[in-house]
Amino acid sequence: MDLTDADPLAKVTEAQQRARSLSGIGDSLIDHFVTKAREAGTSWSQLGEALGVTKQAAQQRWLPGNVRQPANFSRFTQRARHVTVLAQERARDLRHGQVDTEHLLLGLLGEEEGLGAKAVIEIVGSRDAAERAVLTRLAPGSENPPAHIPFTELSKTVLREALNVALEMRHNYIGTEHILLGLLRTTDGKAAELLGDIGVTYRDAYASLIKMITAIEVSRRTPAKDAGTDRGAEDPGAQA
Repeated sequence: MDLTDADPLAKVTEAQQRARSLSGIGDSLIDHFVTKAREAGTSWSQLGEALGVTKQAAQQRWLPGNVRQPANFSRFTQRARHVTVLAQERARDLRHGQVDTEHLLLGLLGEEEGLGAKAVIEIVGSRDAAERAVLTRLAPGSENPPAHIPFTELSKTVLREALNVALEMRHNYIGTEHILLGLLRTTDGKAAELLGDIGVTYRDAYASLIKMITAIEVSRRTPAKDAGTDRGAEDPGAQA
């Protein structure tokens, strides 16, 4: 957190806001995946075991109507949320017991209409080339992943960095572009190494994203030819 010019009280306020946001994001991700697991037919007993609680506790906490919907999770765009879902699916496909940064990278590439994937594709040349380069470095596991595959601390760090990037860019949402930069900032994660291997640097990715975001902002400031045209969401990355 870089608040060099801020007074001490402002730093305290900013730190508190970020702490609340990070806590809410973590809780909301669990809510999201529990809902998806139930939709896929996972039993309450299985969920309780995966979460380390009793069947009854899981039911009380996550029955429809009890799931929390904090404002923090609303910061994630639809595509950003889908990246986390795809990351869990890719971990399951590879029979890995945890969702790590490389799975988030695969999830990012899978959401190819997001700005994060578009930036990688612009630098590498194609989505297939980028995905092949990642998959050749990942050995399939031998685990039978649980219904809810936990996120590693490094993957959580990526999401924290995505939030930090969004705040620094003065965006009131967290999109796939912020996840990509979060992956690149988490330099001890495998995803950052893999991105470096295919020529994706933080500097180049940031420049590519700024160019795309600026183009979106300009297009939305330009009056539509048809006054009745729906110009979409207010935020440049609302679908990113």
